[in-house]
Amino acid sequence: MSKYMLIMRGTDHSNAAMLDAIEESMAATREYIEEMLKAGVLLAAEGLDLPSRGVVVDFGAETPVVTDGPYGETKELFGGYFMLDVASKEEAVEWAKRMPAVRGSKIEVRRVAGDDEMPERG
Repeated sequence: MSKYMLIMRGTDHSNAAMLDAIEESMAATREYIEEMLKAGVLLAAEGLDLPSRGVVVDFGAETPVVTDGPYGETKELFGGYFMLDVASKEEAVEWAKRMPAVRGSKIEVRRVAGDDEMPERG
């Protein structure tokens, strides 16, 4: 088994669409979580607060620059994640495809490297 993170990424437009239908969205998400729990693959899941309540610490200059949200030049924002323990990347992708996401959002699927692994170059 391998750990995979399903990273929820949205735009201002897709986040607004989700908030417009928040009751339906939350109900669908609860059902999705129940399916993952029954399948025994869900390790953790968290959503993040609104981008307007966050900050970015940018290390592009000699001295870090702190910018309050929302972040004007950002096209997509990380909104939360699901951590799964599944047999393969393909299984993680299948779970990602079943997520009740609104049109315009994306789910990034990333394997979690083990403690004994170093990232590969390139």
